[in-house]
Amino acid sequence: MMFKRLGILGVLAVCLFAIAIVMVGCGNGEDDPPPIVLPLEEMPEGMVLIPAGSFEMGSEDADAGTIEQPVHTVYLDAFFMDEHEVTNAEYKEFLLENPRWQKSRIDKRFHDGGYLHHWDGNTYPFGKAEHPVVNVSWYAAMAYAAWAGKRLPTEAEWEYAARGGLSGKKYPLGNTILYRYARGSRPQVNANDHIGDTTLVGQYVDNGYGLYDMAGNVWEWCLDAFDSDFYAASDNSRNPIAGGMSIQELRENFTTIPTDSWRVLRGGSWGAPVDFSRVTYRSRGLPTEAPDSVGFRCVKDTP
Repeated sequence: MMFKRLGILGVLAVCLFAIAIVMVGCGNGEDDPPPIVLPLEEMPEGMVLIPAGSFEMGSEDADAGTIEQPVHTVYLDAFFMDEHEVTNAEYKEFLLENPRWQKSRIDKRFHDGGYLHHWDGNTYPFGKAEHPVVNVSWYAAMAYAAWAGKRLPTEAEWEYAARGGLSGKKYPLGNTILYRYARGSRPQVNANDHIGDTTLVGQYVDNGYGLYDMAGNVWEWCLDAFDSDFYAASDNSRNPIAGGMSIQELRENFTTIPTDSWRVLRGGSWGAPVDFSRVTYRSRGLPTEAPDSVGFRCVKDTP
């Protein structure tokens, strides 16, 4: 009886230990990194773990055009990603602690005149605390990410996360996606100008990794420079990034990036055709641009 009791206690101890850790890597092959054991208390709040692994980046669909080809294998280390796009309320916290990025003080080099267009000083539009912040340039998004102890995702990280563990699907939830009510079905994305504005973050169903609005709502800035030929040179790459600078170099020197250096945008938006919400769809914007349809989310490297 005592032996059995100790056995049960031992099982309970193992279960409690398992609850207190998170596996940060899920290697898919000999070249993949080994799993890392991460204490639960080190999981960043509001972020989800994207496991290490490999995937086929790009699309074989002829209608997608050569900009999404060739399909190529990419290897990524594990990382954390914000479960939803950065909200107005979150961005306001950044502004209050970083006056140089406030609407009335931001350097003209870092925006095109549309920065926080709908804000009244440091006050976001009424009722939109939990809507994604928009009218934010790439420079401002980079500044927010640095303040938060994070960074913008690379284009490869973004697509890998958007797929949510699915392979070869068009959208984060599969090969179809609904942008309006249908019989017995609720909308799955804010796109196609069906609503005409942003919606609350997390309003639509999440993908397989627990990420919301990886399709639609707002376009999301990525770290990379936009390179239409990048895919042809990045097959079998680990943690690829376009533009000739490393992730660390970009984080430390983002204000020196030329204003005519196109940056990657992903995910589609509330006003874009739903086809632009495909996980492989590539768009771009100048780092100074700050339109109503562009926001961002952040990632963070694992220990």
